[in-house]
Amino acid sequence: MRSTPGTPRPHRVVVLALDGVLPFELGIPQRIFGRAKDAGGAPLYEVVTCSVRPPGEVRAEADFTILVAKGPEALATADTVLIPASYELGPVHEEGRLTPELAAALGRIRPGTRLMSICTGGFVLAAAGLLDGRPAATHWSSARHFQRLFPRVAVDADVLFVDDGDVLTSAGVAAGIDLCLHVVRRDHGAAVAADVARHTVVPPYREGGQAQFIERPVPAEYGDSTAPARAWALERLHEPLPLHRLAAGVAMSVRTFTRRFREETGESPGAWLTRQRVEQARYLLETTALPMERVAGTCGFGSAQSLRQHLRATLGVTPTAYRRTFRGGGTAGGGTTGGGTAGGGTPGGGTAGGGTPGGGTGAEGAAADAGRGGTGPRAARDAQAEARPQPVDRARAASRQAAGA
Repeated sequence: MRSTPGTPRPHRVVVLALDGVLPFELGIPQRIFGRAKDAGGAPLYEVVTCSVRPPGEVRAEADFTILVAKGPEALATADTVLIPASYELGPVHEEGRLTPELAAALGRIRPGTRLMSICTGGFVLAAAGLLDGRPAATHWSSARHFQRLFPRVAVDADVLFVDDGDVLTSAGVAAGIDLCLHVVRRDHGAAVAADVARHTVVPPYREGGQAQFIERPVPAEYGDSTAPARAWALERLHEPLPLHRLAAGVAMSVRTFTRRFREETGESPGAWLTRQRVEQARYLLETTALPMERVAGTCGFGSAQSLRQHLRATLGVTPTAYRRTFRGGGTAGGGTTGGGTAGGGTPGGGTAGGGTPGGGTGAEGAAADAGRGGTGPRAARDAQAEARPQPVDRARAASRQAAGA
């Protein structure tokens, strides 16, 4: 794909297809990133698929093979590298060790490239030493094995994805959609992500984490859902919505409503409301020139100061800075990442420390972060980054792992 002279090129996402790749996960990047367009209809991403071998067939975890037109040299051209799940990882999955072929391929990735994985693709990043000292997500059924194999990685089996800045990992299967939509939202804002989600016929973000999908005994008594209360609240975010009012709308006691709300969404009613209000504020800041007081009132924050506090706690930026990023135009040399350049550069101020687009403040904000994807406010992540070793050189790390060092 060639860009018109004078216009920034699309951010290049290179997807590494390994033998045993799951077709569903392999198709997610093209479907999500490939649909993202700017206001003029120009593509914001270019998605390229490659193999660890010269161009040719890659076995899928299905009754067909995939003809991949690019070899590992494509990894050197990436702004983002994404590794989807595979069921044929061999020593990577069994011993935490890269094959020489895979190590050589990963060694081509340029320093500063954003890294992503879906499901067991995270095993590859971990085997290369690229998740050491970092939080990460994987499929809940693989979490214990992942943690035993890679004790230096902080595995979170509950979240749908983890955003650790330049390295992002997701849980299994459909959580890859959540992760890719999150990246679009981080790079280009809620409005672009919502448009992609709408055309993909999926929600812009899902409630709760993957803990809700883990097999467990069915409760003896469940009763009615809190879903009608959530739908009702979404139409009235500008109003005060105390817990007793939400509970009364579905004929439940406050205690029962709170318990069932957590069971269904993975977060508290207060954290969920804050997240919805933050999302609405993001949309208004991106798409309108409304004064801050109007934005705050429309979203139910009451005042511009309250809006500022919640946005800073959730996203790590002020409303003014957020509006400037997505209406005033950050650079897109390969795509913007929350105000910084992502084209081989540093992810900027997107979503707070790990990814949930919302989540309130204090304990409720932490609860919302734990429910979806995220490891706390960006300021906390930045403070931790000073103590974290700098990202290892990819070629050295990959070669070291291949040698079994």
